[in-house]
Amino acid sequence: MGQLKIKDKSQREGYREDEAIAVLRYARISPLKARLVLSHIHGKDVGEALYLLKVMPKKGARIVENLLKSAIANAEQKGLDLDRLYIKKAVADRGPMFRKWLPRAHGRATMLRKRLSHITIVLAEKEEEQED
Repeated sequence: MGQLKIKDKSQREGYREDEAIAVLRYARISPLKARLVLSHIHGKDVGEALYLLKVMPKKGARIVENLLKSAIANAEQKGLDLDRLYIKKAVADRGPMFRKWLPRAHGRATMLRKRLSHITIVLAEKEEEQED
């Protein structure tokens, strides 16, 4: 049968016009390691998150930093105010797994699992607080 293809973007589930989304599929990092990095930047302003990723000594930080820059470019393309952007959602989902066999002693073999992940970052504009 196949998947239902929705042409109109406004009818897609979870899609909003005031959000910018960037998705990296099949990233060569395990989801657990990616989530360690994403937990540091979730809910932060975009500038602060970029700074944190720049100084973080992890491989996942480089991957997430490039993805965040892509999300910022998407937000700029949509006409969103870059000074008011924050990271609304940052998730790392499990992707497929490479399975390799490593020869061991006595004719045995051990399976190595090379895990892949799908990383998604959603940016949104902060709501202006009204003073009473």
